[in-house]
Amino acid sequence: MSRVDELVAELAPEGVKQVPLSAVANYSDTRIEAAKLDERTFVGVDNLLADKGGKTDASYPPNSARLTAYEAGDILLGNIRPYLKKVWLATEVGGCSGDVLAIRISKMHRTLIEPRYLYYVLSADDFFAYSMQHAKGAKMPRGNKAAILSYRIPVPPIAVQREIVRILDQFTQLEAELEAELEARRRQLDFYRNRLLSFRDAGGVQWKQMGDLAEYKYGLTASANDSGAFRLLRITDIDAWGKLRQSDEKFVSASLVSDEYVVKPGDILMARTGATFGKTMLVTSSQAAVFASYLIRIRFKEGNLDPTFYWHFAQSSLYWSQANAIVSSGGQPQFNANALKVVRVPLPPLDEQLKVASLLDNFDTLVNDLSIGLPAELNARRKQYEHYRDRLLTFDEAA
Repeated sequence: MSRVDELVAELAPEGVKQVPLSAVANYSDTRIEAAKLDERTFVGVDNLLADKGGKTDASYPPNSARLTAYEAGDILLGNIRPYLKKVWLATEVGGCSGDVLAIRISKMHRTLIEPRYLYYVLSADDFFAYSMQHAKGAKMPRGNKAAILSYRIPVPPIAVQREIVRILDQFTQLEAELEAELEARRRQLDFYRNRLLSFRDAGGVQWKQMGDLAEYKYGLTASANDSGAFRLLRITDIDAWGKLRQSDEKFVSASLVSDEYVVKPGDILMARTGATFGKTMLVTSSQAAVFASYLIRIRFKEGNLDPTFYWHFAQSSLYWSQANAIVSSGGQPQFNANALKVVRVPLPPLDEQLKVASLLDNFDTLVNDLSIGLPAELNARRKQYEHYRDRLLTFDEAA
């Protein structure tokens, strides 16, 4: 940290200039044929990961013949629901959908600004808050492209930028190592989950179709507000591990709610499309809540299937080997409630279900609970990174 201060004092004693993003960068103006792309080089908004998680391979092909091209060093932003904080620094050439913005440093400024420095600037929470402030639309807000280019960024001397990048890269490297270790634990959890749920050593365990065990219902279409009596649970409220996000709560008025859309403990909510496609969440809270469109509620009939046991089954490859076969075709994959009813689930005695669910709950807590173990350490490192990034990117502004 002191080295950055020393460099700023030496190279920018009068302060650091702040300029609109458009002064040093613009949106990509090149195009690429869809036929030249594969699942790795095509970037749609759904395979950009929330909370600055980078990207994963695309699960569906482009829906147009020519797309916006990106190149190594471009910064890709998910432009739908900016509060999801989707950003990735491109490492190769590829193409992106219209809902992804490819920001490219102008050729004349490439000696004045480091791509990785600009990536860190556009990864800051201040930028995403600014983007949401200027976003258009309520139900599906989109970033304002002109306003994004007006966002003011600090441009310190290149030596300062490189030192900032060096420091922040150390934080991200430590995060990457912790994430790799945590991912190994999660693979171990998947192995034991599949092993326990296959019942390969238990004779006589029946497998029944979910249509015989549960009822399926699509969610409510309603406008959210900040003062309603019922929390509105949306697909964005389910995280990658099938848990409820606590941030960005939305509510609906009681006058818009009927009993058929109210959730209760023991219900399963499933994202039938979108960024968390296929993820399921077990409702455990008694908070008054309803579920929104693009979610499917699974409510078990009175009988012999424990909701927690089913939730673990829905995380397993035993489930997905069946579910993948019934995904609707098209540009964006979706699940159909009636099709899901044919998924078969093992049905051992209830006491055996509870035993298996308890074992897997304990393992899942060790791997995914942010209050203990590796997840807690990783969460602490991320907060530390955010703190130092914000400090490192704050300068006295030049007159």
